[in-house]
Amino acid sequence: MDKNGKLERTYILTLENNTIKMKNIKHLNFKSLFLILVFMTMISCERELSNEAEFATFSKAGEIFTDNFVGLGTNFFFPFISDGAKADVFSVDEDVAYESSASIRIDVPNANDPGGSFAGAIFIIDGSGRNLTEFDALTFWAKATQGVPNITMGFGESKFQVARNDISFSTNWVKYIIPIPDASKLTEEKGMLFFSAGTANTDGFGYTFWLDEIKFEKLGTIAQAQPAMLNGVDVVQDAFIDIPIQLTGLSQTLNAAGQNITVTGAPSYFDFKSTDIDVARANELGLVSVVGTGEATISATLANVAAKGSLALNVIGSFDFAPKPPERNANDVISVFSDAYTNIAVDYFNGFFAPFQTTLGGAPPLDVNGDAVINYKDLNFVGIGTFQDVPSINTTEMTHLHIDIKVNESIDTGDFITIQLLNSVGNNETSGEVRFEADTFTTDEWVSLDIPLADFGLADRSQIGLLFFISDATISDIFVDNIYYYK
Repeated sequence: MDKNGKLERTYILTLENNTIKMKNIKHLNFKSLFLILVFMTMISCERELSNEAEFATFSKAGEIFTDNFVGLGTNFFFPFISDGAKADVFSVDEDVAYESSASIRIDVPNANDPGGSFAGAIFIIDGSGRNLTEFDALTFWAKATQGVPNITMGFGESKFQVARNDISFSTNWVKYIIPIPDASKLTEEKGMLFFSAGTANTDGFGYTFWLDEIKFEKLGTIAQAQPAMLNGVDVVQDAFIDIPIQLTGLSQTLNAAGQNITVTGAPSYFDFKSTDIDVARANELGLVSVVGTGEATISATLANVAAKGSLALNVIGSFDFAPKPPERNANDVISVFSDAYTNIAVDYFNGFFAPFQTTLGGAPPLDVNGDAVINYKDLNFVGIGTFQDVPSINTTEMTHLHIDIKVNESIDTGDFITIQLLNSVGNNETSGEVRFEADTFTTDEWVSLDIPLADFGLADRSQIGLLFFISDATISDIFVDNIYYYK
C-alpha cells in the first residue's frame, strides 16, 4: 500500500481449521476409530442421512457492525502497519451514527504523521469464517468531515479479496455497495471489511470518516456482469519457458440499481483456460506457467461469463539472460539500468518522441523472473531521459559506457545500432554518437559493448540528459540490459 492509500498488500491464508481437523483425525487410535464406525453403522440402520445434511457449517450471518460488532470475536482489527499505516486510527463512536447509537470512527492521519502516513486495516473474524454464498453485496453507510475521493474499501483475505477503489465520501450519510463477483466461492470467509484512506487529495491533511450499518446483503438488483482480465485488452507477447507470468487487471463490473460498479477481484474468482496446456497454463492464483515452445492463449470466465481480454503467448524457448556485470566499487559506477548496481533515478526509458518515433516498449521494463530487462520493439530510435524531474548525469570522472544488447531477429548487411549521448548545459546542447555495424551483433545472442566515453567526442560530459538507441528501423527488436557508466 502506498502513501496515497492505494491497496497493494495481499494476505496469505493458512487453512487453520482444516489443519486442526486433519491433526485430530491423525491422532485417532484404532479403538476409537472402531467405536465410531460401530456408532455410525447403528445410526445408518435406524434412518438414512438426509441429502441436506451438513458435516461442517459456518455462520450465515450478514451483519458486521450495527450498534456494535457482530460475531467478530475479540481480536479482529489488523492495521497495515508494515505498509506505513498508523495503528491507532479506529474507535467506536457513540456520538455519531446513522439511525443507530454508534458507528465506526476512522481518523486518517496527516501525511507527515510520525505514527503512519495513512489509515488502512482489515477486520478479520477471530474464529470460524462465514458462509456468504447467499449474498450478492457488501453494503455500508459512510460520511466524512469533508469530501474525499478515491477511498478504497473491500472485503476478503487474499484468496477471495475484492476491492472498490473509486469510493468518494461526502459530509452526508450515503449508502455504498461493493458487489460480490461470485458468492458461490465464499463458503468460509474471514475477511469482513478492509479500508485504505490517504491524504493525496487533501493536500496531506488528515480527516475523519464514519462507517455504520455494515453488512452483507442479498439486494437482488445486482446484474449485467462484465468481467475482465488484463484490463479487457487482448495482449500478444513473447514468453519464455520456466519464466512465469502473473495475470493482472482482473475486475468485475456489475450493475447495482442502475449504477455500474467496478471492483478488482482476486484471481481465484476466475476460471482460467489455455488453448494449449503443453505450452502454457494458469493456476487459480492467476500465475501462468510456461512449459513448452509454441503458441497458447489464456482466457478466463467468472461465474460462467467470459471475461474480456486475453493473453496470447508465443513461447520461443528459454530466456537467455545478459552476462552478469563484474563487481566494481560503487564509487566507480553510475548505473542507469542494472540489477547488479544501485540505479540512479530516471525520467523514462522511452520518451515516445512524436511524431517520428515508432519504438514501443521499455515503459515499464520487463520483469523476467525477478530480473529487469528492457525490450524495444519497432525500433527506429528511442531515448532514456535523465534531465526533467531527475538530475542529469555527471560522467566527467567516468571512462566508459557499458551496454548489453541482444538482437531478436535476423541481421542483414547494412543493419546498425547507434548509441548517442546528449549533454546540455544551459542553452548549450551538444551530442556525440558511436555507430555499431551489423557484424557487431549476432542474432539471439547478448553482445557486451564497452564504449570509451572519449569516442563520443564530447567536450563536456557533466550533464548527460539523454541516451539514444538509433537503428533507423534496420533492427527493430532488441533486449537491453546493464546500462552503466564506469571508470
